[in-house]
Parts: sequence; structure tokens; C-alpha cells
Amino acid sequence: MFAVLLSEKMDPFYQTVSSFPTVIFTFFLLLCMLFWLVAVLGFVEIDALDLPDLDMDVDHATPDAIAGLIMKFGLHGVPVTITFSILTLFGWFISYYAVYFFGGVFEGGIIGVVYGVVVFVVALLVAAKITSFLIRPLRPLFKKMEQSTEKLVLGQIAVVRTSRVDESFGEAVLEDGGAGLILKVRATNGERFKKNDRVALLEYVEDQNAYRVISEQEFTQ
Repeated sequence: MFAVLLSEKMDPFYQTVSSFPTVIFTFFLLLCMLFWLVAVLGFVEIDALDLPDLDMDVDHATPDAIAGLIMKFGLHGVPVTITFSILTLFGWFISYYAVYFFGGVFEGGIIGVVYGVVVFVVALLVAAKITSFLIRPLRPLFKKMEQSTEKLVLGQIAVVRTSRVDESFGEAVLEDGGAGLILKVRATNGERFKKNDRVALLEYVEDQNAYRVISEQEFTQ
């Protein structure tokens, strides 16, 4: 297997993914893969990078420049981690093939640098448009799921999926007869839970988009 990867036939691939500007997307694509691996293992929250609610009027939203760009390109309404992963993937594909087919024509010198910058900007803009189109039908699904979940889960028992749950970090899985709902949860009064602990969902905290929890034992007493 490694012999195939290191063969001369693969050289153009490695040269392309490590050349400017594809290397930028390659780097972030690897970061996305690493993030999802760590998230699946429960060491980070899936929506760890999410910004405050951006579905409100822009004038009243966070002044953060990143939030403004997300609104402008229609990349809101879906967890940032999902949006960024899709954006990076399509940006990588566009940049890769632009460099693969035309990079040799503009290779070297200032022309090569200018071409690389143009490819990066175009790939980013086109990827943003594609991502916006793909996540558009997902926005109402996420919003509806959030609203219905808030009403139905209070008082139910969930199982901690992250390495810990404390006052600032944690997720738990609530069985719903299907794949389960992954909810952001927070402990109170200095409590701390570990993976696979069973907790009761007591209260929804809107500004944190999280649920306050106590142990199942304390809840049933």
C-alpha cells in the first residue's frame, strides 16, 4: 500500500496538494478531518466553533467580521463545523484541479504567485456559493429540531458522550428511538460528570444553547 503511495505515479498528486494555493485548503481539510475524529471520540463539542445566533438582523448580530461574512455569503443556520468542512472540501477540489490543469502554464515567478492568489480567491468564493446552496435546505431542519428538542427533552435521562461534563463543556446523547440526539449540556454547582454517566436534563439555557443537568440519582430521589 505504502509502495503505491510513494510511487512516481503519485508524484503529481503530492506536488499539486502541496503547492500554492492548494496547500492552504489541504491544511484546513486535514484540520477538519482531525476535528471530526476528535469530536467522534468525545474530546470536543461538535458545535465548538459556533458563533452566536446569526439569524437575526445583521445590525443586531455580533460585530465580529467573521460573523458578518457568514451572513453575507448565506453560510449561517447550520453548525459552523459542518459549513466549514463543506466549504474547505469544495475549495480544495476547485483549487486542486485549477492548479493541476493550468498551474504549469503560469508556473514560476510573479505570474505564478498572481495566478495562485487568483485561484485561491475564486476557489473560496465558488466554494462559498456551493456551500450556501447545499446548506440552504438544512437550515429549517436544524431550527425545527432545536425548537422541538427544547420542548420535549426536559426531565429525560441522557448519557454523557464527551470525556467530561462541567460548567463550561460537555455533550450527552438522548435516545430518541433512532440515532440519538446529541445535546450540549452543562453541570451546575461545581459538579463534574464523566463519559457514560447518566444525567437528567433540567433546564434549557438559551444564551448557551445548552441544557443544565444533574445526576440521574439526584433527579430520582
